[in-house]
Amino acid sequence: MLRGYGLLRHTFALASILMGADKFLHLLVDWDKYVAPALKRGRLDGGHVYMVGAGVVEILAGLLIWVAPRYGAYLVAALHFIFAASILIALQRSYFDIAARDLVLALGALALARMSPPGLVAFRRGNRHSSGSPVVAA
Repeated sequence: MLRGYGLLRHTFALASILMGADKFLHLLVDWDKYVAPALKRGRLDGGHVYMVGAGVVEILAGLLIWVAPRYGAYLVAALHFIFAASILIALQRSYFDIAARDLVLALGALALARMSPPGLVAFRRGNRHSSGSPVVAA
């Protein structure tokens, strides 16, 4: 289980940081098109500020997974549930595949949170119990 936990932890941390950076910088995808139309109405920026904010929060959540995986994973799960819900509530049918992807990511993040020890995880080598689980700082 420890190898699966490590794979999930590193994958969700790195993916959250990279996806958040892309939402912030708009290098790979025009994320503004995923903002619900109701949030775009009356805004001169077309909802751009929402995606920049989501990018910053997603980067912070990825960093939190490195330090405190349980809490970071719960935050990542909440973000992906919110992303999926905003697409489904706005009934943006052309983006239902994105909503499904976000729901799957949220469930994976919940699995990581359930596998993670509470508190801050120590990163020094040799700080493992005989069971192989990471040492937790109180």
